[in-house]
Parts: sequence; C-alpha cells; structure tokens
Amino acid sequence: MSDLRDLYQELIVDHSKRPRNFGELEDSSHEASGYNPLCGDKIKLFLKIEDGVIREVKFIGAGCAISTASASLMTETLKGRTLAQAEVLFETFHFMLTSPKDMGSAHEGLGKLAVFSGVNEYPARVKCATLAWHTLKNAIEGRGDSAHTE
Repeated sequence: MSDLRDLYQELIVDHSKRPRNFGELEDSSHEASGYNPLCGDKIKLFLKIEDGVIREVKFIGAGCAISTASASLMTETLKGRTLAQAEVLFETFHFMLTSPKDMGSAHEGLGKLAVFSGVNEYPARVKCATLAWHTLKNAIEGRGDSAHTE
C-alpha cells in the first residue's frame, strides 16, 4: 500500500507543479469561477462544449497542491466526454471523497482521479479537491455566481 500512496503522491505533485490545460480558452462557450474561502484557492474554468460534448477545457487560478492537481487531472479526464459523462464523473468523484473509507469501490471508473481517494481522511482538503468540480457544475449549468466549497 505504501508504494501505491507514493505513486499517488508523485502524480499529485507532478500535476500541481506542472498543471495540464492551464491557461485561458479564448473561444470558450461556458465559463465559471470558483473560490474556497477556507484556504483561498481560486479558479476560473473555461469550457468549449459542442453538441453536448466537452471539446476543450482549460483553467487559470491559484491554489494549494491538491486544488491545482485536481483541476489539472479533471481537465485531462473531461476532454471528449459528454455532459452526461461529466455529471457521472462529478458524482463518483464527490462520493469517493465524502464516503466512508470502507466503501472499497468508491473510486471505480475514475482512472487517474483515484489518486485523490486518500483525501477523504482530511475533511478540510476535500474542499480543495472538489473546488474545480463545483466550478465545472456551475459552468455547465450557466450559473453566474462563483462556485464555493461551503
């Protein structure tokens, strides 16, 4: 189990130091901002959605390693997914982070996003890991208010 935790930690550090899909998307069709008042994480998410499919996704912002890595991995995972698939990913990811540890298959179907499975041991960090996802939900729903983790 220690080797797996080390691998997970390396992936989170890599995505926090070198986030993928970082930058603004000039021709986005959907945008939203998010803010975690607990630690000050901020994100702005840009989506290009065509025919119900997320064609492109980028983000800008500043935050802790967990928040940045989560946004980076989320953007990688969402490209080419339908809005329905994105909703399922949101629900599965959120369940993994908020369910009791003994729910063994809570991360099933999440791929690399499963690296955040240990975050549920640290309730304050759950908000960091879910900020980008709540922001995604606001962007898809066209909500103008800033996503919060409260």
